[in-house]
Amino acid sequence: MKKMIDFEILSNEKLNDQNHLLKITPLNHEKLPQIYPGQFVEIYVPNSKSTFLRRPISINFVDESQNTLWLLIQNVGNGTAALCASKIGQKLNIIFPLGNSFTLPDNQNKRTLLVGGGVGIAPMLFLGKVLKNNGFVPEFLLGGRSASDVLQIDEFEKFGKTNITTEDGSLGEKGFVTHHSVLAKQHYDKIYACGPKPMMVAISNYAYVQNIECEVSLENMMACGFGACLCCVEKTIRGNVCVCTEGPVFNIKELTWID
Repeated sequence: MKKMIDFEILSNEKLNDQNHLLKITPLNHEKLPQIYPGQFVEIYVPNSKSTFLRRPISINFVDESQNTLWLLIQNVGNGTAALCASKIGQKLNIIFPLGNSFTLPDNQNKRTLLVGGGVGIAPMLFLGKVLKNNGFVPEFLLGGRSASDVLQIDEFEKFGKTNITTEDGSLGEKGFVTHHSVLAKQHYDKIYACGPKPMMVAISNYAYVQNIECEVSLENMMACGFGACLCCVEKTIRGNVCVCTEGPVFNIKELTWID
């Protein structure tokens, strides 16, 4: 059930030069509704005269015990810059939870690999928690340009083995996530991915060739979250669809990415 409520910012942690982690809780102490991994929020941006539309942000984590949401914000424009600069105690108006979600494998014996590139790691943390809570043993593959770009490693390691790649070789194996040796050494039954589109296309083609079920979370610009503005249209085998209402999670068989 979608809600529009005010949240209070409990903390704002700068993770690197571009990314902040906001932890927020409902201002009126209302209990969070059921939230599924892969869903997102739309945030009204205060203190930004040039920002008129809400900003879509993936749900990074849900801490039910503290009644908090975690939002990983990448500073890429005026709107996200204002969110990164927000203060503890500040109010944020949010519409949530929006979109569909990742689906769990049909039995606990299936091996799952969660692939995140850059800020695309965001939905993978909550997905890893949900998988573990449901009896699965998730494994992660995280990538970035350099060591400082690979975020929340300690958090991921709470839920499963965490493999890392960096383009410059400063952490983990050198190269892209699709080059990591774990893909050659291990068999996986299902892959989940989120990150830059070239990375997701490469992972999708790998999964297709290996006959592995794969779901990806698209990061198209979702300005309204309700399918009205048509900013987030993606071509699928069913025709063009709005990612904010039909996604953001898609099975790769629905997309037109496979070579």
